[in-house]
Amino acid sequence: MHLLTTPSQAYRRVDFDARVAVGDPRELVLVCFDQLGHALGRAQAASAAGDNQAKSEALTRALAAIAALQLGIDPAAVMAAALRQFYAGARRVLLDNVIDYDPAVIGALARDLGEVGRALGGGD
Repeated sequence: MHLLTTPSQAYRRVDFDARVAVGDPRELVLVCFDQLGHALGRAQAASAAGDNQAKSEALTRALAAIAALQLGIDPAAVMAAALRQFYAGARRVLLDNVIDYDPAVIGALARDLGEVGRALGGGD
């Protein structure tokens, strides 16, 4: 079991567990987008604070969310090819920023992913 250091982390974990338990594929995609958004936000905050360890952990979490999204693509879906290309591009951006972090690039990626998440019905 992971130790949660803040009430907000505990809340996010309970929310995450509840949403995953539903098992609905659409909801699982939204969970991945939420996790991705939170991870990118943490990376940005950690970078601004000069906390390289937290930034690295957040980028690793973001990469895991992208991997889950890539694995979840239905090959028969109309948008499968576009999603594969989009997620592969996002993964490349994240990997590039592990070594040479650019807050503007991560901010743009976060906005793009947020737009896709909202289009899928993920709210704000």
